[in-house]
Amino acid sequence: MTDEILAVTHLEKSFGDHQVLKDINLQIRRGEVVTIIGSSGSGKSTLLRCINLLEQPTQGEITFHGENILAPKFDITTYRAKVGMVFQSFNLFNNLNVLQNCMVGQTTVLNRTPEAAREMALAQLEKVGMTPYVNAKPSQLSGGQKQRIGIARAVSMSPEVLLFDEPTSALDPEMVDDVLDSMRALAHTGLTMVLVTHEMAFARDISDHVVFMDQGVIAEEGSAEEIFTRPQKPRTQTFLKRYLQR
Repeated sequence: MTDEILAVTHLEKSFGDHQVLKDINLQIRRGEVVTIIGSSGSGKSTLLRCINLLEQPTQGEITFHGENILAPKFDITTYRAKVGMVFQSFNLFNNLNVLQNCMVGQTTVLNRTPEAAREMALAQLEKVGMTPYVNAKPSQLSGGQKQRIGIARAVSMSPEVLLFDEPTSALDPEMVDDVLDSMRALAHTGLTMVLVTHEMAFARDISDHVVFMDQGVIAEEGSAEEIFTRPQKPRTQTFLKRYLQR
């Protein structure tokens, strides 16, 4: 497909003798919202970390616009600027204020001028409702506020693809909705999104494509309607049983 932006082919990842990912094949198309679901330990976050090269795959291939990102001379820094990531643990710079957190990557990696970086950062902070906190340090903010800054920072880099690794898992329940609302506003804006989440209702509502992982393999995949209303595999049905009974 000409609109394919990322492709994972026969990907495997082992930590010592423990194989976490087994023959993963996945295509991600431009502008698509792909959600990866599954039990803890099924390999979801490891897959995301391999896509962003935070983990080095043991075998297989990952291509971005048809170019193998595992090739020896591939420019990883430029790739990471185009394929951003929002972490469950926020990963903000504690010595910088909110605005600086959203500017630093733009000036150092993208070589934007401070003026251009500031303009982009302020625009993205406004979208996630964090404009009043531009001068605050991360230590002065709640978990939900930190995560919304993490999203604004990632989008400020003008990525083609944005990866979300369980962005609400470290949050108190009352903070989750604000973060999900910020992500929902991003969806279907043309930005390609790949999410790992335990928020099943959110996954159902936002996703173009849902991938169910179980014990290191993709056990089933399809549209949100297919996976959430008529899953075919017994393991998917079991995982979604409580949700399907609502």
